[in-house]
Amino acid sequence: MSSPKRRIESDVMKLLMSDYEVNLVNDSMQEFYVNFPGPKDTPFEGGSWKVRVELPDQYPYKSPSIGFTNKIFHPNIDETSGSVCLDVINQTWSPMFDIFNVFETFLPQLLIYPNAADPLNGDASVLFNKDIQAYNEKVKDYVKKYATNVSMDEEEDNADDDGELSDVGSFDSDEDMEDDEVAGHLDM
Repeated sequence: MSSPKRRIESDVMKLLMSDYEVNLVNDSMQEFYVNFPGPKDTPFEGGSWKVRVELPDQYPYKSPSIGFTNKIFHPNIDETSGSVCLDVINQTWSPMFDIFNVFETFLPQLLIYPNAADPLNGDASVLFNKDIQAYNEKVKDYVKKYATNVSMDEEEDNADDDGELSDVGSFDSDEDMEDDEVAGHLDM
């Protein structure tokens, strides 16, 4: 077994043995979903996001692709695709990091300390800079609408339709789009 394959198995086992709920796709250790809870004492608290992870064959020398499958309101997360703008994953990834670091440190830090100067969601960035209280209320609204009672067992209708994922990930959920159309609440 090659070194990257051993590392993938080791890192995924570490995540599986943790408190995170992890569902492998087709028993593959290179594609899976992680139930990611919002950090305590933040407007994201109480929310739960289903985050899709793909580990490239070159992992850990190449960063994982990650993306939120249910909507989240945050300056550095694309509301439609779930793509994440995070330097430590996209540009400064190091083999010293592992996938556990992403969920234990990198994503919580991103939610707690957004970088509004480098947004993927312009509306969230503007609101964060202009009115932090209104931003926090909108985050809480999204948590109630999109990040409660998230089932890890739901089938992803388009999981195989996404094709190649970029390093930042690209995830669309038809269900979320339908929810927005029904609720009439699509901020673009």
